[in-house]
Amino acid sequence: MADLLARLADVLPPDAVITDPDLLTGHRHDEADLCDSGMPAVVVRPRTTGQVSGVLRVASALGVPVVPQGARTGLAGAANAVDGAIVLSMTAMDEILEIDPVNRTAVVRPGVINATLAAAVAEAGLRYPPDPGSWQSSTIGGNVATNAGGMCCVKYGVTTEYVLGLEVVLASGEVLRTGRRTAKGVAGYDLTSLFVGSEGTLGVITEVTLALRPPAEEALTLVAVFGSTAAAGRAVASIAERGLSPSLLELLDQTHLRAIEAYRPMGLRTDARALLLAAADTGPRAAADLARIEEACLAAGAEEVFAATDADEAAALLEARRLAHAAMEKFAADTYPRGIGALVIDDVAVPRARLAELLDGVERIAARHGIPVGTVGHAGDGNMHPNIVVDRTDPAGVERGRAVFNEIMELGLSLGGTCTGEHGVGLLKREWLAREAGPVGMRVQQSIKTALDPAGILNPGKVLAQPPKTP
Repeated sequence: MADLLARLADVLPPDAVITDPDLLTGHRHDEADLCDSGMPAVVVRPRTTGQVSGVLRVASALGVPVVPQGARTGLAGAANAVDGAIVLSMTAMDEILEIDPVNRTAVVRPGVINATLAAAVAEAGLRYPPDPGSWQSSTIGGNVATNAGGMCCVKYGVTTEYVLGLEVVLASGEVLRTGRRTAKGVAGYDLTSLFVGSEGTLGVITEVTLALRPPAEEALTLVAVFGSTAAAGRAVASIAERGLSPSLLELLDQTHLRAIEAYRPMGLRTDARALLLAAADTGPRAAADLARIEEACLAAGAEEVFAATDADEAAALLEARRLAHAAMEKFAADTYPRGIGALVIDDVAVPRARLAELLDGVERIAARHGIPVGTVGHAGDGNMHPNIVVDRTDPAGVERGRAVFNEIMELGLSLGGTCTGEHGVGLLKREWLAREAGPVGMRVQQSIKTALDPAGILNPGKVLAQPPKTP
């Protein structure tokens, strides 16, 4: 420990090396519940790429694990510390280095908050579309490391579609630059995409070059109320089949509607079994586009459809959707008071045509095990987040909750889906990644990990199981 701290002091300023036990405890884990975490030996907060490189050279020389962290808003345990690790907090590297309106690009450090970037590019008359639910607190580096999605991804895509280039520090301390700033470019392997979604297991991102878009046109919003989640799922399939491209298509089930209304009363229809929130940002064509979405919802069995009367009402509906996570945390706390309520959040995505089957199946699984489950998510992408509520002090209840989680995973894969649409693998889904990727896929992924991090010091235990060390 003394040797580690002495070497870190050689490459970092004194205020960037943190050993206070309370601060170490605060950096043990992200927001994923019921995932193991260890106590780090030290937290470091570098401010430059050179300092990150120095930290990794020290870690590599001493064989100390390194766990990169952003704002710790993740929901899969990818940022959880291991005992004796260096936690590499990237939050101090928060500069927006460049906004280029001509080439529609931005260059940022990884600690920049998503909402901060969105506001800055808006002043330049541009837009950065990815908007994960945690956009007001999550960092761009964390968004890139997990390939974050969001509510607008049904039309505008997820983070990887906006990452043009990266600066990455490898486990050895070497600095790699990938990608380009040009509108086109296919030189060599796509190393940029390799690091997007790698959850800090292949390298540490220190700079990101992002593509920007023109601002969206004026949007109109509607809400469709359904008597079942499956009917809402059928409406989503119908909207896609009709060739419509809503800029937002979100689902909230009754559990979430009631939880949000209890958390912050907004006059939501808590008697509804499901609600679809849809928007069209096509300016003068928005009213006609929204009318066609309404037709699809009614044909699928919507009991009621109503449009937001103005921008303020539309913003309130969007805010209700953004409150889903906090509302379910309160629901778990109210269901199991005194801090014993836990929330395990699934992240399964299926083809849109199979969404109704997924939603029906989740309800059956929850009922069979007697576990409260609330489902919310990006319906337009077939990406649902079943929230499983358990009593963390009841081993039998936790086991039932894990059974619900696993059965939902199995259902998703059986419907042609994936074990994670946007939250990542982390600790939570390593076994399910292995099931989905298969032996050959896992061998290829492990080979990449070994090539870039032969000693296995980068975020060990996440995504892939560590290979045995060579004698």
